[in-house]
Amino acid sequence: MANCPECDADIEVDEFDVDKGDQLSCPECGSSLEVTSVSPLELEIAPDDDDDDDEDDDDLEDEDDLDEEEEDDEEEDEGLDE
Repeated sequence: MANCPECDADIEVDEFDVDKGDQLSCPECGSSLEVTSVSPLELEIAPDDDDDDDEDDDDLEDEDDLDEEEEDDEEEDEGLDE
């Protein structure tokens, strides 16, 4: 048995069924939790992995911006040829 660090709800987890670093979610508040210790069983709010995803998304957006700039440059070059 452990408590959610976010809402303090009791979470039934058998320390033999989890390993340090495992992630689970609180059934009461839905927070993502990480097992930080198995004896005694301790849970902490899991680190937010969305930051990495956001950086990847930013990279894709930057590539899209470059594609648009290249298309604009090509259109300008075509206009100069005429």
